[in-house]
Amino acid sequence: MDARNMPLLGHNLNVVSSTDPTLVGRNGAVVSETMRTIVIEQQGRRSRLAKDVIRFTIDDSDAVIDGSQIGQRPEDRIHRRYRK
Repeated sequence: MDARNMPLLGHNLNVVSSTDPTLVGRNGAVVSETMRTIVIEQQGRRSRLAKDVIRFTIDDSDAVIDGSQIGQRPEDRIHRRYRK
């Protein structure tokens, strides 16, 4: 399964790049996801990240996911096909 299609809840997310430099390097477990945001928990604190401004990896993988490409509801994204 493509990393863009898998559910993100419970996985470890690491922000690789962002248009907001304060978000780069943030990492934590995904606790919630909506159509436009991802909520991660790091050291007991929760951070809400906008999907359209971040690029991230999941569970220390090499595949970098562009957040603007997964701007759908999580339940709609699972069966979606993406261009390469």
